[in-house]
Amino acid sequence: MKEIEIRTHARAEMIDITPAVRSALAEETISNGLCLVYVPHTTAGLTINENADPDVPRDILAALDRAVPFNADYRHAEGNSAAHVKSSLVGSSVMVIIENGHLLLGTWQSVFFCEFDGPRTRKCLIKTVKG
Repeated sequence: MKEIEIRTHARAEMIDITPAVRSALAEETISNGLCLVYVPHTTAGLTINENADPDVPRDILAALDRAVPFNADYRHAEGNSAAHVKSSLVGSSVMVIIENGHLLLGTWQSVFFCEFDGPRTRKCLIKTVKG
């Protein structure tokens, strides 16, 4: 298992971590199988989406803000309930097929780390399974 560190710079942002995932995969000797990327944080998430147009991540964050506003009638005393809800909606892991030693992502796809309660130093865990 590999661990990558991610430094976020805003309360909410999406960071393309595909190069770091590919780098971790390059250290493995796996030709075919699965790559699991997991975030062990309750106010962050992971998703796979388009990286060709920077407006796509911005639109995703804006839609999440409209659906789950920062200020609402939340009961959680810490003040970051919206981040917890967004994390649950987005999810804490993604799985990508490995074929011939490479991530099998679509032409426009990237793996994004989604920060909902930053800025912070975060981590992602990467586990490969032969198959």
